[in-house]
Amino acid sequence: MPTLLLALAVLSTGLYAGSMLIFLIGVMPALARLTDEEFVTVMRRVNEYVPRAVFLTVFAGAVLFPALALALPVAGASGGRRWLILAGLVCAALSHLVTVAGNIPLNNALAASPDSEPGAVRKAFESRWNAFHLLRTTLITASFALLVTASLT
Repeated sequence: MPTLLLALAVLSTGLYAGSMLIFLIGVMPALARLTDEEFVTVMRRVNEYVPRAVFLTVFAGAVLFPALALALPVAGASGGRRWLILAGLVCAALSHLVTVAGNIPLNNALAASPDSEPGAVRKAFESRWNAFHLLRTTLITASFALLVTASLT
């Protein structure tokens, strides 16, 4: 069971890191080319669509499975392996904290913003959202790398 939990931790963080990376290197650069009105409209739709069951399962799993792997010691796990899992869990939790404290409030402000000033709305949103997104992507990617390393030791 503990080995399965570590495998699920690697899978969930890998899926989450991959989705964050695709947004970082593909989606946001593509959206940067849109007009202000198009950008605001598309980001509103994305923010409405993304937080659904599959995404939320992967999002939760990125913290839940490493925590469970720590709670049930992996067979033959050395202290080093447990430290790698703990470090992966901390990085995932910090990534989630950035999402909850940084990206989600910006998403909510974007949703509540007036349609009449898309340029001002975009200016208040885009660069700050991208900075938070870069940070959370870096943290969840580090989590994935740490958990992969733990699974190989």
